Amino acid sequence: MELTLATRRQITKAQVDRYRTGTKAEKSALLDAICQVTGWHRDHARKALRQRLAGPAPVRAPRVPTFQYDQAVIDALVTCWSVLDGPTGKRLRPGLPTLVPTMLAHQELTCPPQVIDQLLGMSAATIDRRLRPYRTGLVATKGQSMTRPGSMLKSAIPMKTWHDWDDTRPGFLQIDLVGHDGGDNNGAFHYTLDATDVATGWTESITVRTKGERIVSAGLEQLRLAFPFAVLGIHSDNGSEFINHHLLRWCDTRQITFSRGRSNHSNDQAHIEQKNWSEVRRAVGYYRYDTTRELDLLNELWPLQSILDNLFLPQQKLATKTRNGAKVTKTYDQGATLGLNQ
Repeated sequence: MELTLATRRQITKAQVDRYRTGTKAEKSALLDAICQVTGWHRDHARKALRQRLAGPAPVRAPRVPTFQYDQAVIDALVTCWSVLDGPTGKRLRPGLPTLVPTMLAHQELTCPPQVIDQLLGMSAATIDRRLRPYRTGLVATKGQSMTRPGSMLKSAIPMKTWHDWDDTRPGFLQIDLVGHDGGDNNGAFHYTLDATDVATGWTESITVRTKGERIVSAGLEQLRLAFPFAVLGIHSDNGSEFINHHLLRWCDTRQITFSRGRSNHSNDQAHIEQKNWSEVRRAVGYYRYDTTRELDLLNELWPLQSILDNLFLPQQKLATKTRNGAKVTKTYDQGATLGLNQ
């Protein structure tokens, strides 16, 4: 059994006095014995003994950090970061050349030219490092699922798993409902219908009164017209609000492919599950919305949210995923806004 580093250090410490007072031959024999027990090289054993003889190394004074960017640049960075709802540095950095001129034109950002130049020259790693104090306290809250099993109609709707997606062609959407129950699912409350395109990440949302079949289909029709490209297919979970004859007829009439994921496999809808949090929950939280006024306000918010997130917030897509034993390494492409991706 190989000795631990702590055990090797104890052996070295026990032989320091003998090494200090020994003759040349005794020191040589002592080094041979230490190397045989610890498995060290002779030079490393000699170095370890000499370090013990010299005593503990002096403590180096901590380096005083030097900052290239002053507080004015950081304040401008925090403003841009807040406008885009707190993305990471790798997503924020590619969006600054588009966002900053727009904010300057609308007088939402007032900075001298030298501050703007420094802001646009900041790297993604520096952005993350300087924004670390401002991320403190941002804790995600988890809601509850509102999905209820659909009918036996599931046998008529083809199933599509997470590895079946061809994400190179725009027009295939994943859809889901987000309930605004506020932690109490008694009574009637509103739902937000969320739809995202797998290939581009373009996302649209609309809030509906209930999750009835006809109401959901009517909301989906409005979302279909909001996308800047033709909708070729939709993919949902197994909730009864989607797995019904009304939505199946709606898709057949418009020649839209309708597919579903596996029960209890949310990864089959991973794209929309991610957007439920980043697009809906981060915008309106986990409060209860059940009045007509709140319904109107939410539907006034989503078109503005669409413009900000789809045109100004850079997105990244998974490029490669490799597994080496239990370790999974993922690499992503360069973040860019959807206008630059097309």
